[in-house]
Amino acid sequence: MGESIRAGRQRVAPDFAHQIVDQLSELAMPEAQLEIDFKPLEAPGPHGLDEVNFLFSANRGSRLQSIKDAASGGEMSRLALVTKRLVAAAMALPTLIFDEIDSGVSGDVAQKMGRILKDLSSHHQVVVITHSPQVAGRADRHFFIYKYNQSEDERTTTKLRLLNEDERVRAIATMLSQSPPSDSALENARELIAG
Repeated sequence: MGESIRAGRQRVAPDFAHQIVDQLSELAMPEAQLEIDFKPLEAPGPHGLDEVNFLFSANRGSRLQSIKDAASGGEMSRLALVTKRLVAAAMALPTLIFDEIDSGVSGDVAQKMGRILKDLSSHHQVVVITHSPQVAGRADRHFFIYKYNQSEDERTTTKLRLLNEDERVRAIATMLSQSPPSDSALENARELIAG
């Protein structure tokens, strides 16, 4: 069984790495490199016969290193998104949850990530927790999450509220600027939602 798992992993690894690199190019990382390295274990482990490492470089001329040593927060976010996108295409995953998947990115890259998440939502239920107005603008439904203090039992609970269209515009405009948002931020929010 272990040999079968090893052979399957080694067979798909080069194409999987190539697809990740291609998709990172869409997210403003045209020089990214990824290699999947297999090191045989002395004894079988809970994950098979090999230790599998993802070696990454975001820039031309940089050496490949373990992702945790090589990727910034924004690069890690993009790697996580494209990896989940590929896994979701290969498996029956009814719901995908992304918690601040857009951390460390903004502007055009955040806009592109929002489009990828929107595309995923045509085949899966996608739940995204975000502080990015570009990502929030792509949502079909926008929920506001807030803390609520219950003084009688001295507990703080988290509440969730579905926003109507005007509240949604205001929430995204606040992400773009300040509270209360400016008229130009409100207009920009409307453009993000329409766009």
